[in-house]
Amino acid sequence: MFGLYTGFHPPQTSAPPRALLINLKENKMRKFFMAAAALLLAFTVGAVAHNESAGQANSNTTTQNSTTKKKRGPVFRATKDQIKQAQAILKERGFYAGEQTGKLDPDTRAGLKKYQEAEALKVTGTLNK
Repeated sequence: MFGLYTGFHPPQTSAPPRALLINLKENKMRKFFMAAAALLLAFTVGAVAHNESAGQANSNTTTQNSTTKKKRGPVFRATKDQIKQAQAILKERGFYAGEQTGKLDPDTRAGLKKYQEAEALKVTGTLNK
């Protein structure tokens, strides 16, 4: 009876074959990378959703602000030559009696205000474009 083949295989006491270990490591690495990719995707979708909702909130406040306040354009600053021209025109029309200095002094501002009132313009005492 000894030495006959019975189909029974005793458990192996040696380590599993190297190919099996490599395959198990590859499967673990694939699972790790898939989990990392899923987390990255979830964070990306969450960030995009957050930005869109924040953008809508900002557009609502911008809309509210634009109805209450007009957006200002760039500030116009008259040059010395432009002020001299304005002083000459104001002098010619009788709104200014001073010299053409090219400075926006109190007399020039007063002449501009008189001119703006006479022309039904917004009275600012400054030169506009």
